[in-house]
Amino acid sequence: MWFSCDTGGTFTDLVVEDADGWRCFKAPTVATDPVRGALDALSLAAADYGVTLAELLARGEVFVHATTHAINAVLTGNTAKTALLVTEGHPDILTLREGGRPDPFDFRIAYPKPYLPRSLVHELPERIDADGGVHRPLDEAAVIATLARLATEGVEAIAVCLLWSVANPAHELRVGELIAQHLPGAPFTLSHALNPTPREFRRASAAAMDASLKPMMANYLGSLTSRLAEAGFGGRVLVVTSQGGVMDAADVAQAPIHVVNSGPSMAPIAGRAYASLEGDLGDIIIADTGGTTFDVSVVRGGRVPLTRELWVGAPIVGHLTGFPAVDVRSVGAGGGSLARVDDGGVLHVGPQSAGAKPGPACYGRGGDRPTFTDAALVLGYLDPAFFLGGAMVLDRAASKRAMGLAAQALGLSIEATAASVVELATETMTQAIVDITIKQGVDPSEAVLIGGGGAAGMNIVFIARRLGCRRVIVPETGATLSAAGALISELTTDRRATGYMSTHAFDAIRANVLLADLEADCRRFADQSGASGDAARYTYTVEARYADQAWEIEVELPTIRFGVAADLARFVQAFHAEHERLYAFHDEDSAIEIVGWRVAVACRLRDPTPGRLTLRAARSVAAPPRRIILPNGEHHNVAVHDWGDLVPGAVHQGPAIVESPFTTVVVDHARFMRSAAGSLVIDLQEPRHAD
Repeated sequence: MWFSCDTGGTFTDLVVEDADGWRCFKAPTVATDPVRGALDALSLAAADYGVTLAELLARGEVFVHATTHAINAVLTGNTAKTALLVTEGHPDILTLREGGRPDPFDFRIAYPKPYLPRSLVHELPERIDADGGVHRPLDEAAVIATLARLATEGVEAIAVCLLWSVANPAHELRVGELIAQHLPGAPFTLSHALNPTPREFRRASAAAMDASLKPMMANYLGSLTSRLAEAGFGGRVLVVTSQGGVMDAADVAQAPIHVVNSGPSMAPIAGRAYASLEGDLGDIIIADTGGTTFDVSVVRGGRVPLTRELWVGAPIVGHLTGFPAVDVRSVGAGGGSLARVDDGGVLHVGPQSAGAKPGPACYGRGGDRPTFTDAALVLGYLDPAFFLGGAMVLDRAASKRAMGLAAQALGLSIEATAASVVELATETMTQAIVDITIKQGVDPSEAVLIGGGGAAGMNIVFIARRLGCRRVIVPETGATLSAAGALISELTTDRRATGYMSTHAFDAIRANVLLADLEADCRRFADQSGASGDAARYTYTVEARYADQAWEIEVELPTIRFGVAADLARFVQAFHAEHERLYAFHDEDSAIEIVGWRVAVACRLRDPTPGRLTLRAARSVAAPPRRIILPNGEHHNVAVHDWGDLVPGAVHQGPAIVESPFTTVVVDHARFMRSAAGSLVIDLQEPRHAD
């Protein structure tokens, strides 16, 4: 038995796999104790299986966990007191950053504060040249004196980022030895080992963030594993990474930056799998609507793109991880997004959220401000007696009272205000998809849209209409999409190195040595992973650019070694094609400069095909027709279909509601059916009666 748990801002999702298939569960997230939320979800599962929690956990082999604990700590500043050791004369790496403004003409935006305060940055006498030569030897006495000072200052973690350590790591390695000797037990991060990029800010930012998370994440993961063990679990604990894979909890504790964007990275993994079950192998847009955020990602040609532009907080003014992660864009729009009217009479939805506590007004937990969920309840999309399959009863009167405050400010009826809230949230979500699709050469009208997250069904069809998508797929595990993705994910890691060379003076021998060394490290990881040899898949990529360009792009190598001249020619063509795809041009006359080399390995631990959900009829008696209001103002009395009762392949015509114990899907004037794979497939190509 496998367990997969995703801790979100509002709900903690759990998917359990046994010999008979998958089962899904949701429990409210406990913000002050995320492990409690996971145990609550497991308790729901135990009750469903008719056993005690200890008996359920005793059957478990693997527990996969996606967590927002790391990113929340960075956002709130709840990290360890961390010192940064840098080369003498370069103390302002984190302060100077990489320049730039979100809006170059808006000078009201304050210059962002560095991730670590200047008072915690200490300079070390040493210098490595760009070619790896020692320009100034490391002054070990000065390092020891600095470490003694850090001990008196109560520093809890240390990051080390010395200039050109990627060309020669000797000084950083020696500083690490001195830390271990003079501050035994103190967690530290060496920048060249964590993020071997020549860009000092990104290397320093990654090292600082990683080191600052180590004490907290070690405690959190230790608490998770120990409390699971106390509850009866004796299996393996894996943690979802930002790169779309999983790692052992002990390895994550050593490099917690891997899990800064843990949960959202799994949605594209699941989306790709469910789209392939329906025969959609082209571009795939994955929209994951939770209680707090709306996460968007794209899969192109079966590949989940990675980005190095992962910001914690707002782009440019937030904190850059400088570390590769699945390219997921998030906006503050979800089921719990608050609606408000500003002093100018303009309606806003999000980014503020009601969270898990108090939650939307309809939850009856003290919330009195209107949310997206309250709007959906007012418009008839949700059955107040059947939320989460009846596990939670919603208060429609409370939703109307809360929505009435906004309605009064807008001078509209409560229903018209609720429709405006849904319409505005839909527009915000649509624009997030536009940013990651149209602006990157993906035509949404040629892509399939995957709806994931518990709140997705309330407006996923409306979003698809705005984008011009022809097809929407809502998987049967869509309400727990990230947890489902984690259950079919692979054990992953990568190894990277800096090695500059140009295609006009290409050193094939050196390139092959770099690739062989990185591959050997990955093979050692695979051998220790527990996966069989044929279950390990290797990917070889480089970071490259045209000569004199400022930034690199990542390109997959068409060959794992450079033997004959044709191998280099194939790489050149691959680079041109990727540059054309990203920027709509390429330059065949320009040399291509390779800066970084990367080998990644993904170890398949199990069958990557999603399991079938054990989805019984949700109601003992069929639900009566329901009156709903579409965002355009249309009123309809619609049939309410039980997802579990839909006959696979039978086509239905909207408007309609499709319910499961975990989600509600609103269908406008579109055809829909339940596929053989269990997903709800909505066809938007038919003409609508009205707009």
